[in-house]
Amino acid sequence: MEHPLNQFNFCPKCGSAHFFVANGKAKHCQDCGFTYYFNPSAATVALIFNEQNELLVCRRASEPAKGTLDLPGGFCDLYETAEEGISREVKEETGLQVLETRYLFSFPNQYRYSDFVVHTMDLFFLCRVQTLESCQAMDDAAELRFIPLDEIRPESFGLGSIRKGVERFLSQRTDLFASDDGERWK
Repeated sequence: MEHPLNQFNFCPKCGSAHFFVANGKAKHCQDCGFTYYFNPSAATVALIFNEQNELLVCRRASEPAKGTLDLPGGFCDLYETAEEGISREVKEETGLQVLETRYLFSFPNQYRYSDFVVHTMDLFFLCRVQTLESCQAMDDAAELRFIPLDEIRPESFGLGSIRKGVERFLSQRTDLFASDDGERWK
């Protein structure tokens, strides 16, 4: 895949075409002296469970990976914390109100949007929701359903970081459900 810096040909500060790679993570403008550091966009992913310990999954309504399984989540907005971002995304895609979040882990990802590769840092959260009664597929989710943990197949998830996150969760789920005081978090 093409290096992400090659997607930018002009200085974002002055518009100069004299905008060259300075190192593996930055470009520098020879006209105005501005150095642009390419960093990933923050995105969030929710792991939500029902009383039967089944994971809430959605089917993607649009590209990339349309029709494959996914977890609720999406990009953080400007001036929004990751916790606020996951709460908003869960509400937009499922109608559920997040009461509590617990950060688990992260994975880098590449998300193709309109033939533009967006590099993301996907932050995975265990989420406790108010009630599951209002759960419905909305926004980017074509369908929602709960899957028992022993029936989850990571290869059914279309986005690479989600697949890796599901694999990691399944391999570490006992540790991830425990709270700091030894109580089960759920």
